[in-house]
Amino acid sequence: MFDAAIHSNSVVTPEGIINATVVIKKGLIEEVVPGILESAIDVGDKVLMPGIFDPHVHINEPGRTEWEGFDTATKAAIAGGVTSLVEMPLNASPVTTTVKAFDEKLQAASGKLHANCGFWGGVIPGNEKDIEPLIEKGVLGFKAFLVDSGIDEFPNVVEADLRKAMPIVAKHNLPLLVHCELQGPANPSTLERGQGVRSYNNYLASRPRKWEDDAIALMIRLCEEFNCRIHIVHLSSSNSVEQISKAKQKNLPLTVETCQHYLYFNAEEIPDGATQFKCAPPIREKENNEKLWQALKEGIIDFVATDHSPATLDLKELKSGDFMKAWGGIASLQFALPVLWTAARKHGSSISDIAKWLSGNSSKLPGMQNAKGKIQKGSDADLIVWDPEKKFVVTENIIQHKHKITPYLNEELYGVVEQTWLGGKKVFDNGKMWLNHGNILLHEF
Repeated sequence: MFDAAIHSNSVVTPEGIINATVVIKKGLIEEVVPGILESAIDVGDKVLMPGIFDPHVHINEPGRTEWEGFDTATKAAIAGGVTSLVEMPLNASPVTTTVKAFDEKLQAASGKLHANCGFWGGVIPGNEKDIEPLIEKGVLGFKAFLVDSGIDEFPNVVEADLRKAMPIVAKHNLPLLVHCELQGPANPSTLERGQGVRSYNNYLASRPRKWEDDAIALMIRLCEEFNCRIHIVHLSSSNSVEQISKAKQKNLPLTVETCQHYLYFNAEEIPDGATQFKCAPPIREKENNEKLWQALKEGIIDFVATDHSPATLDLKELKSGDFMKAWGGIASLQFALPVLWTAARKHGSSISDIAKWLSGNSSKLPGMQNAKGKIQKGSDADLIVWDPEKKFVVTENIIQHKHKITPYLNEELYGVVEQTWLGGKKVFDNGKMWLNHGNILLHEF
């Protein structure tokens, strides 16, 4: 006996795409049977894929719930096929740099999760004594900034701080996620005189590739010295691909993500004053982003994460169009799959690639690859059914995020998520939701 069975002609497994029935029992995949079982739910040619695992999401609760919150973020997640996510330690207030703050976050999340949710702790100057207590409470790893985070309570670290924190993180074999920008001078030759604060080119020039490249070089050096798992978040500078490739050839414990917006948009297309596109590091030129695509296809970049980072209308400065004042962050959690698939179709990538970049590889970062990210016997039955040939237009009425501010508004995208299954239960079906089925994901010793 089993609880449910789903058949598809296109089941994405680690071995390839097959015609099979996925049998579910007690929230787990009991077996994957070739062909169709008589009692199975048949989705035909629709793709049956592992649920998306997004390890880079800003939810901002408690303290800044007017920016997003667990309820709206995880509704957006299941509507977009994101069955598990890991929430960042900053933008909430208090920031997750102490056990007390982590307890407040856990309490805030209680009863509001519609998708599974884990948590990163934060490394800031002077909190090295909080690292092990946070690990004991169950954080999945740690996040640090090498440049001003924009949140006063979450100051950036310098090399001396990292040297205190990294041996502790390494001892527990957890990842240290790093925002890699080391602030230096902007390149005055690329600044457009007279264009001012509304100029996207001026904003782009204010955060040059060299900031990223220098920071990544530092982290590679420290990664090798401490043998600490380092994860580079939101890579946007293609100039760093070569040094990352060389580090990986030396088998350093280094992983890298990029984001949908660096693969979908190009700087040349961004209008002046369009602050919904502002993020840090910035969306760069087409030639840069094509090199990111190549690095992703070659496996130098491990996976793609949204870096969902919403804010209020006022903080985004949409009326003034001031790129220098606007909050940097792109709201995109609900559209992780269709944005990547739409761009991937143009780059000769496959549905199996999508599953690897959004599920299989990303679930490895917090060490959940045995339970999440794959359709195989014994894995959690976190699944999505989607139509890769169906198109839709992003409109405000379908957006589940708290604020409808996103650069994807009015974009026509391929890939409609029709069903989301969480732990063997259908929680989303063509717009209808069954809520409060998400679990808190904690690190276990």
